[in-house]
Amino acid sequence: MNCAFLSISNTDGWFIDDDLVHPHLQSLGWKVENIPWNKSVAWNTFDLVIIRSPWDYQAHLDAFLAVLNQIDESKAILINSLEIIRWNINKNYLFDLESKGVELVPTIKANSLKKSDVISAFEQFNSFELIVKPIIGANADDTFRIQKNTAIDFELLESVFINRECLIQPFMQNIVDEGEFSLIYFQGKLNHTILKTVKTGDYRVQEEHGGGVIPIKIPDPLLVEKANKAISVLDKTPFYARVDLVRTAQNSYALMELELIEPCLYFRFDNNSAKTFAECIHKFHKNKSKS
Repeated sequence: MNCAFLSISNTDGWFIDDDLVHPHLQSLGWKVENIPWNKSVAWNTFDLVIIRSPWDYQAHLDAFLAVLNQIDESKAILINSLEIIRWNINKNYLFDLESKGVELVPTIKANSLKKSDVISAFEQFNSFELIVKPIIGANADDTFRIQKNTAIDFELLESVFINRECLIQPFMQNIVDEGEFSLIYFQGKLNHTILKTVKTGDYRVQEEHGGGVIPIKIPDPLLVEKANKAISVLDKTPFYARVDLVRTAQNSYALMELELIEPCLYFRFDNNSAKTFAECIHKFHKNKSKS
């Protein structure tokens, strides 16, 4: 049995821990290798292709989707499915979830961002700070934190988002004060929870930007309830998912992102997660083979 983990060509500077899964898959009879998503490969030689760390895809979206389509048309099974990827790759999915009762960080959408959109958002959210980010993006690329009473380079914002959709949200102070919670699911079941924290003076939680990670052994039941809600309203249960939430001023938890494409699953921070993930892969393939 042959399995590919779809990754990135240059792994320098990235915190990738997918190799922790390899020995557990090998013990179950699998050959497994990490393959850059943009490498020419005969996908028919694989039974499964699992999207893991192609973390530059947002800069090459059409090419990335073309590769996923090639995989989907081969005999290999793509995980997560192409259907899920196409839905999740555009952050309009957040509004789908909101319509099904999932609590979001308050969010509005703009196209070809204008100065008036930003001014209006400050008033609508009654917020001193805003986050502006692309509707298709990853790793906090082209994400801006802007304050109401400081000089704002509107020309830069407008040039970045010209003919491009973006999301505007109030800045959530608890991202800095506490962090962002990530709940990791395998086949619809919560496996482990972490808290991602920012480095001093920053607001980005990714390790590549200096963020820290704290394992949460017993997560708040309300946090789990909110994450479970986001998973439960999906039309189909993804093979893996990461639900990112932040504590609100009202002491609830609001969804930041539902990551179904290539989320870091933080295997390093849960002793059993890599083994469990491998076992889920093996069981999934076994069930698919029977059907």
